[in-house]
Amino acid sequence: MATVQEIAQIFPAMATRLIADKAQGVNATIQFNLSGDNGGMFWLKIADGTCEAGEGAAENPKMTLKAAADDWYAVSTGKMNPMQAFMSGKIKIEGDMGMAMKLQTMFAQG
Repeated sequence: MATVQEIAQIFPAMATRLIADKAQGVNATIQFNLSGDNGGMFWLKIADGTCEAGEGAAENPKMTLKAAADDWYAVSTGKMNPMQAFMSGKIKIEGDMGMAMKLQTMFAQG
């Protein structure tokens, strides 16, 4: 099980791994609602080829991803395939599904 600190570190790490070319034209806030003892609310703001990360509720997110914190940790560390996690219901998406598909390609693997 990932610790609260390990979960919280995912998002600043993702922000540094944004592939600017793949994020061209993207101007969106993505909310992550992670459940479980080690979960919490986090967000990524992508605009002009840059990415910023933070904690808490985002204002007007274009997409919200809901998952157990441990499942998202497994996806973000490459231990679980994001598409399989989605198809098996471990990840739920609300809002812009196209953004969810782009999310997979906009970040280099950590």
